[in-house]
Amino acid sequence: MTAMTRLRTHRRPPYAVGDLVTGISYVQPEDRARESPEEITGHIVQVGSGWDGIDAAQAYVWVRLASGRERQALIRDIRLVAP
Repeated sequence: MTAMTRLRTHRRPPYAVGDLVTGISYVQPEDRARESPEEITGHIVQVGSGWDGIDAAQAYVWVRLASGRERQALIRDIRLVAP
């Protein structure tokens, strides 16, 4: 199987830039002494890594909140907001 064939057979991420999502933010283990996960709602501004079973447990997105701040969230901890 060539690299191009592998790329074409991979699933697309379940979220895309611009999607409105809600859920819980992700805080890196080394940052948990000074920061806690929080409930978030906002638009996805960047799709991170972790797709298609490679490291899916850590698949993430960046979400821009209404305040303009951006928070990281694992895809398992968010869901689409109905339009």
